[in-house]
Amino acid sequence: QVQLVESGGGLVQPGGSLRLSCVASGLIFSARTMAWYRQAPGKQRKLIALISTSNSTKYGDSVKGRFTISRDNSENEVYLKMNNLKPEDTAVYYCKSRTSWGKGTLVTVSS
Repeated sequence: QVQLVESGGGLVQPGGSLRLSCVASGLIFSARTMAWYRQAPGKQRKLIALISTSNSTKYGDSVKGRFTISRDNSENEVYLKMNNLKPEDTAVYYCKSRTSWGKGTLVTVSS
C-alpha cells in the first residue's frame, strides 16, 4: 500500500521561504514521477510542480522561478523548496504519485 506523508508546512511571512518534504513508502520510488499539488480555500486542487524519474521538472506558471522540486531516491523523498512566498501561496500542499495522495500540509503566508 502506497503511503505519502508530507511535512514542513507552517506560518511564514510574505517573502519568506519554506521547504516541504514528502516521504513515500510502499512503492518503487525511483520509478515514479512525483508531483506537488496545492488547494487554496474555496478553490480546486492544482498541479504546481512535478519531477520525473530522470529528474526533469515542470512547474505551474504561478510558482515558476520561485519554487524548486527535487528528489532523493535514496531516502524515498521529494521536496518542494518555496522562496519569495506570497499570501496567494496559502494552501494545503499535497504530494501525489499516480493515483496516491498524501494528506497534505498547510502553508499559510501572512504577516
